[in-house]
Amino acid sequence: MADIAAVPLTPASPPRGALARAERFVWLTARVLEQRLFAHHFRDGAPGPVETALDAYRNDDGGYGHGLEPALRGPAVLPAHTARALGVLDAVGRCDARRAEDVCRYLTSVSTAEGALPAVGTYANGGGAARAPGSLSATAPVVGLLHRNEVWHPWLFRATDFCRQAVESLEAARPGDVEAAVLFLDHAPDRARAKAAAERLGHLVRREGLVVLDPEGSGARPTTSAASGHAPGDRPFPHDYARTPDSLARAWFTDAEMDRSLDALAAAQQDDGGWPAPRLPGAQEPTPGVLLEARPIATIEALRILTAYGRPV
Repeated sequence: MADIAAVPLTPASPPRGALARAERFVWLTARVLEQRLFAHHFRDGAPGPVETALDAYRNDDGGYGHGLEPALRGPAVLPAHTARALGVLDAVGRCDARRAEDVCRYLTSVSTAEGALPAVGTYANGGGAARAPGSLSATAPVVGLLHRNEVWHPWLFRATDFCRQAVESLEAARPGDVEAAVLFLDHAPDRARAKAAAERLGHLVRREGLVVLDPEGSGARPTTSAASGHAPGDRPFPHDYARTPDSLARAWFTDAEMDRSLDALAAAQQDDGGWPAPRLPGAQEPTPGVLLEARPIATIEALRILTAYGRPV
């Protein structure tokens, strides 16, 4: 096959820098969807091919399946797949009302009476929506993305109320719940209320030690976290909460703490050019195939975080 090292680099990208090594990793290992996403983000690729690749995972009911979320296998349409699909559409600027209409219809059909989506782990362990309580970690990222794109749907009103109440009542929170809460608060419509809730969460994160502030001292190795959070026992880094400088969670950390976090993220790139995959809470031990598909997703996310903060790649 053609030498992928011959793909032209942007002028600011050193030939053996992080981006070039990540590019080689993506071309050698990633699914078509992630290859198209990488090209869109870092090689001026058009959004159309990303949408075309995403359509392969779409079902007739408006939801997504077929292993779009690598840790959840099979053709079944699940909320976690749909959340990832919305993230892809948002990333390429195509998450508009027309495209979201069918998605919201599907979300309505699987949500609780309060408008909440069931937990990812319920599906990963063979459960079903009818027996699953609503989950903040499953609902908040979806609601946040829809608000970010100014999508309105009857389901969204109920889901927004659920997220507000769940976020404002978090006390002994898990990291995954806090990460999801930030994704909601960053785009929630009532900005004053969102900022107040974010400030309270920041105090909780630091008080309860739900973050790695000294990577060298802790010995922890960062990964880019899944939207649904970390597996039990994992602790996020500041960049997992504040994925962009304009996130409400950025105020939780000093400049020095954020710099250490980003240094650790950059250093986590592996010898093959990719970043390690996050672990999905509630999912079974990942197979080699799942890890292979998840790592390009983590690699693109790591590069996006680093570039959002102005780090050279």
